[in-house]
Amino acid sequence: MNWTWITHTWRPVLEISLLTVVIYHICVLVRGTRGAAVVTGFIAVMLVATLITTLLELEVLNLLIKSFFAFIAIAVLVIFQPELRHILAELGNRPFLGTAREQRENIEVIIQAAARMSEMRIGALMAFEQTIQLQDIIQTGVRIDCDASPEMLETIFFPNNAIHDGGVVIKGDRIAFAACIFPLTQRQDLNPSLGTRHRAAIGLSEESDAVMVVVSEETGSISYAYKGQWVRGVSEESLRAFLSSVFIRPARSRNLAEILLSWKNAASKRGTGGKSKSSSPGPS
Repeated sequence: MNWTWITHTWRPVLEISLLTVVIYHICVLVRGTRGAAVVTGFIAVMLVATLITTLLELEVLNLLIKSFFAFIAIAVLVIFQPELRHILAELGNRPFLGTAREQRENIEVIIQAAARMSEMRIGALMAFEQTIQLQDIIQTGVRIDCDASPEMLETIFFPNNAIHDGGVVIKGDRIAFAACIFPLTQRQDLNPSLGTRHRAAIGLSEESDAVMVVVSEETGSISYAYKGQWVRGVSEESLRAFLSSVFIRPARSRNLAEILLSWKNAASKRGTGGKSKSSSPGPS
């Protein structure tokens, strides 16, 4: 086997793969920021200009455009300085940089907060930001920027509190904003008696990949919404399993024995009718 041929083959593949990953993550980080539209327009103009000058063989213009690319790095640093600072901050808060233990601790904070507010019939609406940034949403709220804890969430949503209306946006282990206004779903197949909190949770989950957790003020039932799917009246165990599947991604790290055990448990639950410890959902 020709070693030179193998070297010339895998190197381009590796370079293309790395560039693809880098460009993808840059697009994810830029998406949702104020500079996203500017970046998109800038790239579109440059591509169209390069294509036209190449097809029409406009050598002078083509040379000027290629020379202009040398100043792009400096222009990006100057023009998009706030966005770059925001991107670096978001990169440091990415879930994949945290340990599974830290993510489990964050999940337990959510569980405890939802359980306490459910017991006291305190209505709550919580959004957990993921890859799609909620820039338009947080602009409608009040900046909090504090550690997420059951006590703090309970304080925010306590009735008659100045910021108890609306929802909170949680980034990682911090409560970023409160009193945010979420978009309501336009679905026609929902129960007309469904409350505003639940409609807002479904609405935001339809427009982003945020994980939504809702506590009903009238019934105390706990619900969650994710990617347009809504599950109502769940137990603490069910909520913990769902949040773990989203934030911890256990399927990537569990061994075969644990996976088989989870399948066995799921099968046994189906055999018993899938009953949970939570009470049946009442009107919202």
